[in-house]
Amino acid sequence: MDTLHYLLQGFAVALEPTNLMFALMGAFLGTLIGALPGLGPANGVAILIPLAFSLGLPPETALIMLTSVYAGAMYGGRISSILLNIPGDEPAMMTCLDGYPMAQKGKAAEALAISAIASCLGSFIATIGLILLAPVLAKVALSFGPAEYFALFVLAFATLGGITGKNPVKTLMAASIGLMIATVGIDLSTGVQRYTFNVLELYEGIDFIIAIVGLFAISELLVFIEHRAGKGHEIIHMNPLKLSWADIRNILPTTFRGGIIGFISGVLPGAGASLGSFISYTLEKKVVGDKGAFGTGDPRGVAAPEAGNNGAANGALVPMLTLGVPGSGTTAVLLAMLISLNITPGPMMFTQHADVVWGVIAALLIGNVLLLLLNIPLVGIFVRLLSVPPYFLLPIVTMVAFVGIYSISHSLFDLYFMIAFGVIGYVLRKLDIPLVPVILGLLLGPEMEKNLRHAMTISDGDWSILWSSGLSIGLWAVAALGLILPMVVGPILRRRMKKNEA
Repeated sequence: MDTLHYLLQGFAVALEPTNLMFALMGAFLGTLIGALPGLGPANGVAILIPLAFSLGLPPETALIMLTSVYAGAMYGGRISSILLNIPGDEPAMMTCLDGYPMAQKGKAAEALAISAIASCLGSFIATIGLILLAPVLAKVALSFGPAEYFALFVLAFATLGGITGKNPVKTLMAASIGLMIATVGIDLSTGVQRYTFNVLELYEGIDFIIAIVGLFAISELLVFIEHRAGKGHEIIHMNPLKLSWADIRNILPTTFRGGIIGFISGVLPGAGASLGSFISYTLEKKVVGDKGAFGTGDPRGVAAPEAGNNGAANGALVPMLTLGVPGSGTTAVLLAMLISLNITPGPMMFTQHADVVWGVIAALLIGNVLLLLLNIPLVGIFVRLLSVPPYFLLPIVTMVAFVGIYSISHSLFDLYFMIAFGVIGYVLRKLDIPLVPVILGLLLGPEMEKNLRHAMTISDGDWSILWSSGLSIGLWAVAALGLILPMVVGPILRRRMKKNEA
């Protein structure tokens, strides 16, 4: 009953005209960003964070807008996958396998409509799971002490390989870079300056919003200029939509299975949307068996991965909201947004900021309906965006990033710092070092250090306190598995994905 009461309060927040307007705007902008190959939801949210600050939005409105951008970008990623055979982001790779063959057969409109319906239902299933699971997990987290929280942060870093899908060594290297950046500033415990080099602007540490916009948005612009400067893609001409109720009924069992699998993948540390998409597609292929035509344009081959990756996207919000540990790259960016608004994600958030949490959850349910209503009739607009030359889009994106950051602090130093992080991000990407662990190290580093010091103070310097409880031992064990499994399972998963693509 408490959950239902809080959810109704959340709907009261989400249905406020201002919040509804920003949810609609976020869904529209997110779909546009998702439709552009390579940008993805993490970059989209990072680019629009300064806009939320510059508009002076209250916490619940800002988070509703950015989660709508997140959901919209997950929807939008399927557009270039189906029409161009170019995944909008990594989780959309599996959608190419049957979506593009459907487009080649003159069924592009049907493929886009099916993917929109599957995305909506998959996200809806995962949101219901979020409503049921998040309060329970938050109550469990209340029993965490400093030793358990430190083990939890170790778990977060150990499972980064699953989130990024990159070389585990490079992933841990990136996390170490983030942890080192997190130490810059005055140590609040001792008052000692650390790595400030007598630069006044560094005394308070490095603003992670500046780091995020630089590492994600500016570096993405540099990569975009390098690889895609010049003409846009050719305009895709689509056939009129001819989707029957029989076609929709045919994909419903697939969608429900994909949504459940995706949600579980999102909640599990380090699994992420890519794994949810892959497992949903692979399982559905086995369930259908010889009755299907997977790989040649089977609608169920479009519905399964779309339900899976959208279910995983919402599932990743569970550990972020309840434990303060992001389950994906985009939720790491959302975590930074919350911290910058002086809201600490974790079990106490459900009591101290219940309006924010339940307003966002209610907005996810409303946003799915908005996205479905946007995506089916307005898909032609999103498709035409693919033909816009980058030299029109890049100045707009750059202007949003620069104006947004400057409006936060009115400091030219922050703009220079943002550019510096953009160059660093570009170099890291050229070296194939993932950016998400850097951000996660920067975000979680201060809390990780604080909990370690607190645990050492309680135990009078006895390190065994870090594994003295059954809960902390369990977290250390899962962390060890999270570190080892990506090294074993990752290469196998990537080989199978390439085999399926072939």
